[in-house]
Amino acid sequence: MRIPYTAPLPSPTIIPTSASTVPGAIAALHDFLAPPTEPAKGNGKTVILSGAGLSVASGLADYRGSAGTYTLNKTYRPIYFHEFCASHEARKRYWARSFLGWTNLHRSRPNRGHEAIGSLGALGQLSSVITQNVDSFHPQAHPDLRTLELHGYLRSTVCLSCRTEYNRDDFQADLSALNPSWAAFLAEMLDAGALTTENPEERRRKGLKTNPDGDVDVPGVEYTTFRYPPCPRCLSSPPEGTRVEQDSEGAWAPTSTAGILKPAVIMFGESIPDAVKLGVESAVDEASRILILGSSLATYSAWRLVKRAKEQGMPIGIVNLGGARGEEQFFQDVARSGSGRDGVRTSLSLEDFLPVLVERMRESAATASSPVFRSASFQPAPWAWR
Repeated sequence: MRIPYTAPLPSPTIIPTSASTVPGAIAALHDFLAPPTEPAKGNGKTVILSGAGLSVASGLADYRGSAGTYTLNKTYRPIYFHEFCASHEARKRYWARSFLGWTNLHRSRPNRGHEAIGSLGALGQLSSVITQNVDSFHPQAHPDLRTLELHGYLRSTVCLSCRTEYNRDDFQADLSALNPSWAAFLAEMLDAGALTTENPEERRRKGLKTNPDGDVDVPGVEYTTFRYPPCPRCLSSPPEGTRVEQDSEGAWAPTSTAGILKPAVIMFGESIPDAVKLGVESAVDEASRILILGSSLATYSAWRLVKRAKEQGMPIGIVNLGGARGEEQFFQDVARSGSGRDGVRTSLSLEDFLPVLVERMRESAATASSPVFRSASFQPAPWAWR
């Protein structure tokens, strides 16, 4: 995954202009999602591309919002794949922060926005969801609607050597057992409410910086004491030509040459697997339109999918607070006075907006399925003629 786009993003230009209000945006998205009136590319359905903004209402930070990581923490720099692979100290730091941050992520649940997407799927509006998020909220909220996790997921760890996955909850328990002082520190923070509040400003006042990828930065803490376990499979049967060793208490030993566990997410600088690339590209290609929810498209892996849709002539919709990378080129040929069918750009809260949109789509579906009686064609029963 390439380094995220860091240039300032433009303020959104609302398209159509009526989409500046909730009723106007609902009407525009209703027309956008409506089946084509004439033969069109694809399956007639919409593919969703979601980003961190969708999970804000679940208590997770986003990146570029008013309370986002890049906004409140100007020095934030995510760990890169090559750093994680090459440095034992970097891994200690990563897993220590993740150990603290996992509590909040594990407690969080899908919000009304995720549930609304599931409802749109049940109404037959969507063909699939592509998400940049690693919180697993989409598959939890709508297991029957296909979800493709572009950047992986935090619910598992994966071995860099044998590719075996392990449940993150079990891994958390292992980290706690290996690091009793850290476990006590975590318990103290929980007792103080530092990790129970969902307010980013309140967390900052308590000395914490939280990030959307499931970690917590505690200023002044020394990470070198933190330990993490090796891959159990590689420990019992090391790959040929490697060795996997552990210290007396079961932690991965730096004399090892294999058995390193990483989160099952695509880190910055790490390649997205070919199978995932092909899957998300196919999801775009088979659809008739693409709707971006809560993403600034700052990562190239997401932006290129919207570019792909544009090159195929697909209508594009974006609902995101704040700007989106390259949006001016996505809407350059869409009339600002249109109905929304050819494209929509609005800036609204997804948790509040999506459930209302679902109700509007349900009303339309009910109206379309109701029988229509026309008085002009009505004939009274024969016994009424007398």
